[in-house]
Amino acid sequence: MARSMSSSPLPGGIREIPPMAEMNTTPLIDVMLVLLIMFIITVPMQSHQIEQQLPQRGPIVKIERIKNELGMSPAGQLRWNGEAISDRELASALSAIAGMDEQPEVHFRPDATARYERVDHVLGIAAQSGADRFGFSGNEQYGAVF
Repeated sequence: MARSMSSSPLPGGIREIPPMAEMNTTPLIDVMLVLLIMFIITVPMQSHQIEQQLPQRGPIVKIERIKNELGMSPAGQLRWNGEAISDRELASALSAIAGMDEQPEVHFRPDATARYERVDHVLGIAAQSGADRFGFSGNEQYGAVF
């Protein structure tokens, strides 16, 4: 009678299980995952940068050292020391003034017939800029309006 090599009966009728011939790959996979995570963490982030030269602009408006006049026409157009200026340019000029050690005065002279909403908008720009020496001039013109 031929005996099987895969299992042999032990005393008491219990069969012996042969040892496994395959390698246990679970610890190997765990080690590989840890190494992959360490590699992902240590590799520097790729940055896609494009070198581009932006135009260098000088000062948008000329700021006088002692006093600046800001006027408003009846249509709401702003004029800085006699030159037309946009809201964006006004905001940058007032921010530049706020950054000065000794801030020059800004005299705001809106036309008596200018819309209040427009005047209020300019006052909001001035308040957000942080310029401390911003004020009204020419208030006597409003005496005839009321």
